[in-house]
Amino acid sequence: MGICSSCESTNVATAKLILHDGRLQEFSYPVKVSCVLQTNPACFICNSDEMEFGDVVSAISDDEVLQPGQLYFALPLNRLKHRLLPEEMAALAVKASSALGTSGGEKCGCRKKRTLEVSCQDYRSRKVGDYGDDGLRRGRKGGDGGGRRRKYTAILSAIPE
Repeated sequence: MGICSSCESTNVATAKLILHDGRLQEFSYPVKVSCVLQTNPACFICNSDEMEFGDVVSAISDDEVLQPGQLYFALPLNRLKHRLLPEEMAALAVKASSALGTSGGEKCGCRKKRTLEVSCQDYRSRKVGDYGDDGLRRGRKGGDGGGRRRKYTAILSAIPE
């Protein structure tokens, strides 16, 4: 029904590597970390499962093979042996989400939605006028007058005991 098209997917588990610039590399074949580092010499590779808040970021051994179904990050060498701050973890999560959201489906034209990369500074610098005191985004005021403005009131009330 409609103009819906589909494509047959072959779900092959791949090792996914998020590069420090936000690009995604996928490997459907076994590849050693040393091989990946040849194209990214200013980086080290770390497994996302081994990253925790406040913990030191450590590199995977050059002899280790990237495992299908795992997510890895290529980080600049200056981040090696440094503690991972919550803001940095959030930035990496956004970077991974953005890279994973734009991957796949290119061959048959059914791309996934792109996600917007937002850094912590961008979030804090939004105009206060766009949001109410309750944190909800407000729509634009005015308009063509064709619609009624909805009133949002609390549906729940207190029940005295």
